[in-house]
Amino acid sequence: VQLQASGGGLVQPGGSLRLTCKVSGLTFEAFADSSFAWFRQAPGKEREGASCVNKDDSKDYYLGSWKGRFTISRDNAKNTVYLQMASLEAEDTAVYYCATSRTGYCSRNFWHYDYWGWGTQVTVSS
Repeated sequence: VQLQASGGGLVQPGGSLRLTCKVSGLTFEAFADSSFAWFRQAPGKEREGASCVNKDDSKDYYLGSWKGRFTISRDNAKNTVYLQMASLEAEDTAVYYCATSRTGYCSRNFWHYDYWGWGTQVTVSS
């Protein structure tokens, strides 16, 4: 199973980005039965769980500052997970990773997840 995160880049404060996590190596059914999360790791900080979508398409958001600004979604037909980010702030600067759990359920804990992507850098700066 491979997860390829993309869509990061340099954006000004207040700007928007959409991150994409393309998943390969899972059948349509296995993808649909899995949960997918976005974590992030800022310089000098620990990796933290940010958002997750369960197999039933319910969403969890673990960072209070994300509510109303970020939206996670999944497209089972495309084996792809998205993170739409708006109103970006300098504090959002980090490497963003996508991860998947075969349980189909979400957790904010990194050890819950079975496979990880390499990450994509998001830098918010003027």
